Parts: sequence; structure tokens; C-alpha cells
Amino acid sequence: MTKFYQSSVLAAALLLAACVPHRPSRPAPASPEPRPAAESSSGTSSSSRGIKPYSRVITRDAETTSGLFKTHRIGEKLYFEIPPDALGKEMLLVGRLVKGAPQVFSYEGYGGDKFTEQAVMWERVGDRVLLRRLSYTITADPEDPVARSVEAANNPGIIASFQVEAYGPDSAAVIDVTRLYTTSVPHVQALEGNIDEKRSFIERAQAFPDNVVVEATQTVPLKVSEQLARTGAPQVRSVVAHWSMIRLPEEPMRPRLYDDRVGYFTVAQYDFSAPEHRALRRQYITRYRLEKKDPDAPLSEPVRPIVYYIDPATPKEWVPYIKQGIEDWQVAFEAAGFKNAIIAKDAPTPEEDPHWSPDDVRYTVVRWLASTMENAQGPRVVDPRTGEILNGSVRIFHNILTVLRDMYFAQAAALDPRARRLPLPDSLMGRLLRYVVAHEIGHTLGLQHNFKAASTYPADSLRSRSWLERMGHVPSIMSYTRFNYVVQPEDGIDPELLVPRVGPYDIFAIRWGYAPIPEATTPEEELPVLDEWARAQDTVPWYRFATSDARGADAGEQTESVGASDPIRSTRLGLRNLERTVPLILPAAMGSSRGNDDVARLYQRVVRQWATELSTVVKLVGGMETQEKANSQPGPRFVPLPGKRQREAVAFLNEHAFSTPHFLLDPAILRRIEPDGALSRIRSRQASILSELLDNARMLRLIEFEALATRGADVYPLADMLRDVRRGLFRELGGEQVRIDPFRRNLQFAYLEEVGNKLKPGSGSSASSSSGGPRVPVPDEAKALLRAELADLRADVRRAIPRAADRVTRAHLQEVEHRIATLLDPDGR
Repeated sequence: MTKFYQSSVLAAALLLAACVPHRPSRPAPASPEPRPAAESSSGTSSSSRGIKPYSRVITRDAETTSGLFKTHRIGEKLYFEIPPDALGKEMLLVGRLVKGAPQVFSYEGYGGDKFTEQAVMWERVGDRVLLRRLSYTITADPEDPVARSVEAANNPGIIASFQVEAYGPDSAAVIDVTRLYTTSVPHVQALEGNIDEKRSFIERAQAFPDNVVVEATQTVPLKVSEQLARTGAPQVRSVVAHWSMIRLPEEPMRPRLYDDRVGYFTVAQYDFSAPEHRALRRQYITRYRLEKKDPDAPLSEPVRPIVYYIDPATPKEWVPYIKQGIEDWQVAFEAAGFKNAIIAKDAPTPEEDPHWSPDDVRYTVVRWLASTMENAQGPRVVDPRTGEILNGSVRIFHNILTVLRDMYFAQAAALDPRARRLPLPDSLMGRLLRYVVAHEIGHTLGLQHNFKAASTYPADSLRSRSWLERMGHVPSIMSYTRFNYVVQPEDGIDPELLVPRVGPYDIFAIRWGYAPIPEATTPEEELPVLDEWARAQDTVPWYRFATSDARGADAGEQTESVGASDPIRSTRLGLRNLERTVPLILPAAMGSSRGNDDVARLYQRVVRQWATELSTVVKLVGGMETQEKANSQPGPRFVPLPGKRQREAVAFLNEHAFSTPHFLLDPAILRRIEPDGALSRIRSRQASILSELLDNARMLRLIEFEALATRGADVYPLADMLRDVRRGLFRELGGEQVRIDPFRRNLQFAYLEEVGNKLKPGSGSSASSSSGGPRVPVPDEAKALLRAELADLRADVRRAIPRAADRVTRAHLQEVEHRIATLLDPDGR
């Protein structure tokens, strides 16, 4: 993207200052000279230039609205009347769907979905008006000579050009913008492909003091194969789209510089006037503009609170819970010095406000989408100059309720009697929805996920009623920690305490990002105070955020995990609850209207939960304890975990992940939901855990931990890890009689497949990391050790074949021997 400028070099240099908000703001750009209605400045008559009298263009039939600039609808045409003082103004064009094309299986394309967000400005060149696309990516101090170079690299793109049809009495340029909304215009159109102008048309236009809205139907033909056409697949897509062109604040909000220690979304700019010997990448956090009514009061209402409207399409039974999820954040803003900073409101009725629209960018709305997708999202619309959040509308897909139900059953049915019969009561479902809404609201307030949160509480506190009442079971609702599956039935914990809530990290982060620092006048002057606030993480671990550049190595960065400070202990407790949960599946589901389907869903969710809990233990192997630190903070950011802890993790996985989970193999359930599938289901889950354990990046870290270890250090060499895994997977080979059950045979074949993939020619360059880090090739040392493991395994198998207790086991071992031979000598030499 490019940074915008006016036609003259001087104006361009002045405008650059607006992109560095901590420097003096620019003066207003000069407006073009007024044009008389009948004659140009050169004396050429307007009629010879194609300029018509105003009354011939804007006739008495025009439907006119006035505001930021005037709109006129005349028949099927739409005109904008743009006065000189609106030219050169920075604006934001935001497009949302009002009505999407028929679908239920997609994340995109629903009413309320955003399809474009562009910084723009109107510029007049002669008798043409240009709509230019702006960028704020690179900046420079206008007093610095390098500003000339920045200007030369910042020519803003022209989205569209319009011939002036007439000039108004105040020299406002009248342009026909119909095709901007009814034809294919990049950065504007709502649908991909070629818009069919004959099937596209303006629906409405309305001007307001700070924005102009337009709605139009757009249609694209779809390329559908003859075979698909016979099935009734749609061959055309039509949507109703809404565009808001809103004036960006004349006085940009003072931005706040990003700090890696606190998780905010950001906007970024490269400053070529920075004193460093390089262009400095500045990141500003995204946040709402909150200013105190009483700047001297420790707790004050804001001048303008953050208001979230509830979509009128929301089922009525959920509205109170959505409002609670929004206002759950008030406690965090109170810590930042603001009272009643965030408010939930019902949308006004058409009688109360006929112009209110959930698609208007001026209004932040929690949208309810008629979709089968099981999700929710919290996007933002921001001022690209400063990171100011202008709109934070949440998207809730209808079937989020289904996945919440399934998750809660798998994680809490052993603890909460309400979860043991479908459908779950509305009071419980509303509480779960409230949790999801609060999480998504956090995103719209600027907060990123905090996956480190699950590992910062002491694991032994998560069964304590007093701790849970005071702190909750996870310090951040922005984590992917769901429900407290560590609690045991005998603990007597109130089920309300099983659900995440806005926690200490969230309060800390909102205070860090939103609390005023009145003594500072620039973002740079705020840094000492922000650094002091962030250093609270040194003594309060649950204030910590994920470490940048950890590349998946932090054992504490976990998703779907509870009590990740001790995942072995927590998983052991979680597995006990899963064993209690399996017998509850049939009684819970058979009373529902979709009994067999619900049995299958609940069972598959429990199996998934089993694998998820076990995978949290994997991260201990080759794992590190990390803490993000500023340059002035002493100590390392990355510390390998003790070898003893890593060995315990592999032993636990051998015992629980790689043993046959008999408690999951209830014939009454399996014969209710399918004719077959148990073997492949368990293999798939176990193979996934095994693949994660043998992840290339994990093996590389184990090699490096050993290479960098000081004498006597407690390390877990890769050779030991691979040996322990192989012995655990094939532990039957040491018995007097060798008998291997079908699930274990399946797992052993999965091991050979995993190792074989790593030894294949070319695997070194294409293998990837499954631990959240970058793509990593198979380390050469790992290949050598894996070959050695196969050689040792072949010797063990040969010794075990004569001791096979049955024909199937003997055949299996012979097949294993054959596959090993093929892997070690693929050419059969």
C-alpha cells in the first residue's frame, strides 16, 4: 500500500506528518479553487467541456440527503455532490453485506460480514474527481530530506475516476457514482468476479454529518459445470451490500506503542526519519479512544463509552447473556480508571431511529449469523493512522451453541448434573454463550489470544474453591482454556466456577492499554510508565503473555488445556473424569430429538478430548520455559525444561496415550453409532500424538539442548527419547509370550509409517513443524538415530517371532520385520 499526498509536493510533505501522530499534526490541505458554474479558470466554457447546468443534472425528481456530502438519487442513478472542503479529507470506506447469497456451510458471506476496508480520499483534477486509495505504511518527518523519497514511493492508487457532471452553487463537484457500486471495481466490489451491471442496482443512499452510506444489489454469474448445474447448484450469486464512507477523526487519537509483553493487535508503520540506522518499524496497539469526563478523578465515566448493540436477529432467550458477556469487561476498564466504559444496548426500533442500521460502521453490533459453522469471531475496523478502533462488531454463528454443548458435556458432565441430559437447559447454555461473547469482545477491544495463560496458575490450586472464586481457573478469557476438567467430583465445586471469566491478565492488559498517562504528550513519553506496568510480570506470572519468537517451544503455550503448569498431573485428573463421562453418553443423548446423531457427536467429542488432554503433555518434551523481556530486563528469555520432567512426560504418554484406551471402547455406544470405525479412530488420534512427539523442531531442540548443555546438566538426549518411545510402543516384545491387541498393532504400523516418512528421500526439505513453529527439515542426526532405532527394533522383532502367542501376532511381527527391511534397504540389496 502507499501513503497519500496532494497534487503539490509541499502538501504531500505536510500530510506525511499526520502518519506519525506523535509529531505535530499537519495543517489542513488547501482546497481547489472554486469553479464558476459556467466557466473554468482558463476561460473555457463549461458547456464545451461537457459540464451541464446544475439544474439539468440534479432535477426536481432527485431524492437528496445532506451530510458529509450530498447524495442524490434520480431514477437508477446515484450522484455525489462533493464540496471543496470534503476534498483531500482522509476517510475510511467499509463494506459489509446486508444480505448474503444462500449458504450455511461457510465462514464468509453472511449479512454483517465485512468485505472491504480501505482508507480513501476524494481529489479533484480539472473536471475529474478521483477516488484514491491511501496507505500509512511508510512515513517521514516532513522536515527531513528523506520525506521527498518517501513521497516518491507513495503515489496513492486511483480506485475510480469520475467526470464532473455539474458544479453546485458552492462549487461542489457533482459526479455520477452509480458504476462504483454496480460494476466490478477492485477494493469496492462485494463479490469476486465480474459484476453483471444489468442485474446490479442501487438500493438506497443516505448522508450523515460524518459519513455517507450506500446500499446496492450486486450480482455475479458463477461458472458451474454441466454436471453441477443438473444438481440444482446455483449459477448466479446476488447480494445486497452496504458501504459506509466515514470521515476519519480530524484530530487523530494519540497512539500507544506496542510492547511484546502485552498481547494487543497492532497497526504498523515504517518511519524513515528514525534515529536508528534503518527504517524503524513502529507498531501501535489497536484500542478504542477513551477519554475521561473528569481527568482528575481516579475513576471517571468516559466522554464517549464503548457501546455494543445487540443484533435484532438474535434469539430473544440469548440476549441477556450476550449483554452480560459484553459488560463483564467493565471490571477491567475500572482498573484502567473508567466507570461504565463498555455498555450493551438493544438496537433501536425503526420507530425510534429509522436510519439506524447494523451495517453502518458507526454502530458496533454483536451479529447473529444463520450459519451451521460452529464458531464466533471478533474482528475490528481501525484507523490505520493510529490504531483507534472505530468498530468492533462480533460475529456469532448460530451453531456455536452445538459445539459449546458438546465441549461442556465432554469436560464437565462428570461434575455438573445439568450436563447429563440433552438438551442442556437454557440457563446453562446462556452461561456458556456469555463466556464466548466475552472472549470475542476481548478481541474487538484489541486483545490477542493469550495461550500462555493456562500455564501460569499453580496446578494444585485449580481444585480449591477459594482460589477459583477469587481467581478463576485461568487468568485470561483470551486463552483457549475451556472448562475446568481438573476438578474432581469429591471437590464439591460449584459448576459456575468451571466456566472461564474475565481474569487477572485481562484486567492487567486493559489497564496497560487503556489507562491514561496524563504526564505524557507523545507515545514515546509514555514508554517509561508502560515499561513499569509491564514489569509486574516479573513477580506476577499470570500477567504474562506469549513470548515472541518462541516458535512453538514454550511448553506453557497451550490451547484447550487446563492446569498446563503441570500437564501430567492435570491430564491424569482429566482422564479420570473422562472415564466417568463415557457411561453418561447414552443416557444423555437418547432423550434428545436426534438421539443417534447426538450419541455420535458426544462420543466423538469425548475421544477428541482424550487426545487433546494427552497432547498437552507432549509439549514438555523438547519444551522450554519462556518469558518475554524488554531489552533492559536481565536474564534469559528461553530456558530448557529439566530432562527429568521430559522423561516423565514420555513415560506418561507411553502409559496413557499409546496404551489401548479400553474405557473409550464401549460396545453399547459403538454399535449404536456405526458398523465400524473404532480401530481407525483410535489409530488416527494416537498417530497424531506420536507425530507431534516426533516433530522435527522438537527433535532439533533436543539435539541442541544436549549440544549446549554444561557438564552435569539434566538433559534428555534425542537418542534417549527415541529409544524410550520405541520401547514403549513395542513393549510386548519383551514378554515370555508375545500377544499384541489390534489397537496396538495399528499403532505400531503408524510408528513405522511416521518413521518411514522421515527417512524418505526429500523428506528433509519438506517436513514441517506441528508444534506451532516454522517449517523445519528432519535433522540429519534424527535420521541417523531413527535408522538405529529401526535396526534395534528389527532385532527385537526377530527374537519375538518364535514367542508369538497366536497366528495374528506372528503375522504382524513378520510384516513389521518386512517393513523395517524395506525402510532400511529400500532397494532390496
